[in-house]
Amino acid sequence: MKIFRSDQIKVIDNYTILHEPVASIELMERAAGTLFSWYVNRFERNRKVLVFAGPGNNGGDGLALARMLAQERYDVVLQYVKFTDRNSSDWDLNFQRLKRDSRIDINIITSPVQFPIISSEDVIVDAIFGSGLTRPVEGLPKEIIGMINKTEALTISVDIPSGLFGEDNSGNDPDAIVKADHTLSFQFPKLAFLFAENARYVGEWQVLPIGLSEDAISNTSSPYNYIRPGDIAPLLKIRRKFDHKGTFGHGLFVAGSSGKMGAALLGAGAALRSGIGLLTCHLPASGRIIMQTAVPEAMVQTDSSEYIISTIDVSASFDAAAIGPGLGTDTITGKAFHLFLKGYKKPLVIDADALNLLAMNKKWYSLLKPEVILTPHPKEFERLAEKCNNGFERMQKQIEFSTKHKCIVVLKGAYTSVSTPGGDVYFNSTGNPGMATAGSGDVLTGIILSLLAQGYSAENSALTGVYLHGLAGDIAAGKTGFESLIASDIINNIGDAYKRIRALSV
Repeated sequence: MKIFRSDQIKVIDNYTILHEPVASIELMERAAGTLFSWYVNRFERNRKVLVFAGPGNNGGDGLALARMLAQERYDVVLQYVKFTDRNSSDWDLNFQRLKRDSRIDINIITSPVQFPIISSEDVIVDAIFGSGLTRPVEGLPKEIIGMINKTEALTISVDIPSGLFGEDNSGNDPDAIVKADHTLSFQFPKLAFLFAENARYVGEWQVLPIGLSEDAISNTSSPYNYIRPGDIAPLLKIRRKFDHKGTFGHGLFVAGSSGKMGAALLGAGAALRSGIGLLTCHLPASGRIIMQTAVPEAMVQTDSSEYIISTIDVSASFDAAAIGPGLGTDTITGKAFHLFLKGYKKPLVIDADALNLLAMNKKWYSLLKPEVILTPHPKEFERLAEKCNNGFERMQKQIEFSTKHKCIVVLKGAYTSVSTPGGDVYFNSTGNPGMATAGSGDVLTGIILSLLAQGYSAENSALTGVYLHGLAGDIAAGKTGFESLIASDIINNIGDAYKRIRALSV
C-alpha cells in the first residue's frame, strides 16, 4: 500500500470525482457510509454521540455521519465549531440534508462557554479539521480541542485527529491536537500515524476504503509504503521435491562473547527455523559446547580467543553472513570486524555491536558493499547518523543514509521501516509491544541471514524478514500475551507465520 502526502490525496480525490465520475458530495456520502458501518458494528444505541464538526469537508463527513446515525435512532448531537463564516459547498449541502432528513439537536459553538457537558459514557466524533491542515490550530478551535482532550469520553477522529499534520509535526503545537482513541483514515494511512511521537494523538488507527480511483493511485508515485500480507506472499520461494540443503544456502553467523552467548543461540535458532540449508556459527571458543548443545543443527567455527571474537575466517564458501549480536566492542574485536568488512564480498547483515563498532569508526562506511543490510534500533541508528528530534526527522535521515551509502537500513520499532538505496521506505504492519524484549532483534538478524542465504535479494530479505518476524511475534502473543512473550517464542512460531503467509497465495 502506498502512503501519500496530504496534497497528493487531494489530487487523487479530485481525479476520482472527475473520472469515475462521482459528485464530490456523493464521495463524501460514501466516506461517511464507511464511518457509519464501522461505528454501528461496535457501539450500541445507549451511548450518546457528540459529533464535533468544523466548516470544511472533514466537518462535512461528520455531518453526514451524524445524519446516518440519527436515522438509525442513535442519540446524536451535532456540535458545530463555528470559527468562520466560510463553509465548504459540500458542508452546506450536508447541513441542509441533516436538517431535512433527521431530527437532531444542533449546538453552534462560537465560544468555549458553549462547550457541552460530556460524560465518560459518551462518544465524541472529531471532525473539526482534516488532513489538509498546514499550520498549528489557534483561537476557538484550539480551546475546543483542549476541552475535548480533558473529557473522559471515548474519542473517534475522522480521517486524522484534528490539529495533526499528515506528515511532519515538528513545528506543530502539541496542545492543539485531538487525542483520539480511534482514528479512521480514508483509503490510506497518513505518514504521521507511523511515528512514535504521534501515538498519543492517533490511538488505534484503521484504514477505511472509500473507492478512490485505482488508476490515480497506481499513477501517483510515493517513496512511502506500508507492507501488507499480500505484498509478502508472492515473494516467498517455492520448495521443489528434488531440492536439497545446498539449495537453501550456507550462512555464516558471527556472534557472541563472554556472557552474551544467548544472542548467538537466538540468531542461530531463528536462521534455521527460517529455512536456511546450512549454518556455521563463528563463536568465541567458550561458546562451542553451548551452541552445539542448545542448537545441534548448527555447525561451529571457533575463534582463537576463548571469550571474544578476535579473527574471522571467511575462506569457506558462504552464501551470506550476519555479524553483531552479542559481539561486544573490544578493540581486538573491532580490528577483526574491520578486516571482515574489507574482505567479505557476499550479502551481509550488520547488527547490534557490529553497528556500534561501525559508528565508532565512521571512516569504515566506505567499506560497506552495495545493499548490505543494517538493522539498528533508534539509538543505534543515531550513533550511525546523528541525533534526531522526532520520528519524521529520523525517517528522513534513514532515507538519506541508505541513498548515500547504497545500503538497506532496517530501522526497528513499532512500525519497523526498511529504506532502500533508491530512496524508498517501507513500514511494516506486523509486530506488537510484547516483542520489546531481550533477543528479539537477534531473532530478526537470524531470519534475514537465512533469507539472504536462500537467494532472496537484499531488499526482499529485509521486507520478508521484518514481516515474518512481526507475524511470528503476533502469533506468539496470541498464545502468551504481551508480558510473557520472550524471543524464543518468536522463533517457535516462525513456521506458523510462514504457513499463514503461504495460505494467502493458495
